[in-house]
Amino acid sequence: MGVIAFTYVFLILAMMVADFSYTTPGHILEALASQEIQYAIKLSLITATITMVLSVLVALPLGYFMARYEFRFKKVIDAVLDIPIILPPLVIGLSLLILFQTAPGRFIEEHMRITYTIYSVVLAQFMVACAFAVRTMQVTFTQISDRQEQVGLTLGCNQKQAFFYILLPQSKNGILTAASLAWARAIGEFGPVLIFSGATRMRTEVLPTTVFLEMSVGNIEAAVAVSLIMIVSGFAVLMIVRMFGNKKTDLP
Repeated sequence: MGVIAFTYVFLILAMMVADFSYTTPGHILEALASQEIQYAIKLSLITATITMVLSVLVALPLGYFMARYEFRFKKVIDAVLDIPIILPPLVIGLSLLILFQTAPGRFIEEHMRITYTIYSVVLAQFMVACAFAVRTMQVTFTQISDRQEQVGLTLGCNQKQAFFYILLPQSKNGILTAASLAWARAIGEFGPVLIFSGATRMRTEVLPTTVFLEMSVGNIEAAVAVSLIMIVSGFAVLMIVRMFGNKKTDLP
């Protein structure tokens, strides 16, 4: 069994070693010097950061609500929150595209162009990344006992003060984990971005679409170089998650 398990780990490491062996530092530097790839890196970092902030802002109240309260149809809402996780990313992009063809979607488009713009990149990334942040915060709040909150309420705190001054400091590791996962998921999102935003150079091009565009023109070296940039950044984020996210919350 151990051999079978480590075979999977070996395959993951073998893929990364193969990527590194396929390219050279010169290819990576050449890729980094390209204006298109520089734009994709910049846009990826900006949109992933915006997505991370939005995801945490949504995940905090939603995760708290799902962890602390019992209500009718909770299981239904719980299942709905998992839909972006289980659906193929292309389906999410197609669904967003169809949504903005409906009457409410067209109304929004008349006042603010969303489809095939940078806004659509953020929205496509957010639809997937937020689900992971919500799940992380729900688990975090579930693991924190409500005893201190109840004591605070007994001593005169209101619900808002108990949340911000008692619960939130205890959940800081969970917040960091949720933010890191949302950022990492956003930076690697491809399917929804391709369908909902397109892959236009110097407009809606992010790193995953750069890999796709470079592959489509046969520039394998540049595609691998961009892939390595994503692997290194993703690995760094996952290490942060492992270092801080696995720590227990500050429970008494």
